[in-house]
Amino acid sequence: MIPGEILQKVRLIELKTRHIVNNLFGGEYHSAFKGMGMEFAEVREYSPGDDVRAIDWNVTARAGKPFIKKYDEERELTVLLMVDVSASGFFGTGESLKSDIMIELASVLSFSAIKNNDKVGLLLFSDQVEIFIPPKKGKSHVLRVIREMIYHETEDKTTDLSIAIEHVQRVLKRKSIIFLLSDFWDNSYHSSMKLLNRKHDLINIHIFDNAEQEIPQLGLIKLHDVESQQTAWVDTKNKKIRDAIVENFNRNIQRFRQFCKQNKIDLISINTAEGYIQPLEQFFNQRMQRN
Repeated sequence: MIPGEILQKVRLIELKTRHIVNNLFGGEYHSAFKGMGMEFAEVREYSPGDDVRAIDWNVTARAGKPFIKKYDEERELTVLLMVDVSASGFFGTGESLKSDIMIELASVLSFSAIKNNDKVGLLLFSDQVEIFIPPKKGKSHVLRVIREMIYHETEDKTTDLSIAIEHVQRVLKRKSIIFLLSDFWDNSYHSSMKLLNRKHDLINIHIFDNAEQEIPQLGLIKLHDVESQQTAWVDTKNKKIRDAIVENFNRNIQRFRQFCKQNKIDLISINTAEGYIQPLEQFFNQRMQRN
């Protein structure tokens, strides 16, 4: 893509996703994600009903009457977008590829974050860390994040979630909100993901396409795995073969969902044909109720 085309695409994504944020997700994001701590605000005189544990004994001793410390929620958050740019993302049977959905969704989350004055960072990964942009505030920074997602090109690479997760563990010192966007065609992540979720607020966003769970009857077709580079001829009219492929997909997804549930990791599942607005809105509402 030439620079002019990239800028045009960044602008189109900005217009679309900012509209979604302003009309749907601005307030929901703020309510769904509380601050990570409490910040001292002031000392005021004790009133009946105040928590006695908040009494500032030094001030109380000097004043001769009880005073308490008042704290406000520390609102500023750090958000990191971990986006899978491996070869399997460049697949889709509808209007959008899985990678297109990831870019749009990451843009929505970015604009939601900066609307609340939060920092946003980006990590693009395949079987290695492709790009890491440290978290910062501001619209110009978010536009850079979107530009990098659009502009970045990878060769046909596999997915290695553990490498990306281990990198995040090294560079993020403060507790952060991490959105991990992937199709999760990988089995290397279990132990590293558990550790990541203990330190940070991890939200897995699983992107999938209808064709991965429902094989159309197209006769004899050649299937090419862009990650493993293996090619095979498959008779899609054979029901047993179709069922075996679908069963394998469903079994992997069920294992992943069970893993997230057992380890109390939030999971959003998004079908490329159905879009991300309803699943994201449902997630925000669930988080608000939990808080």
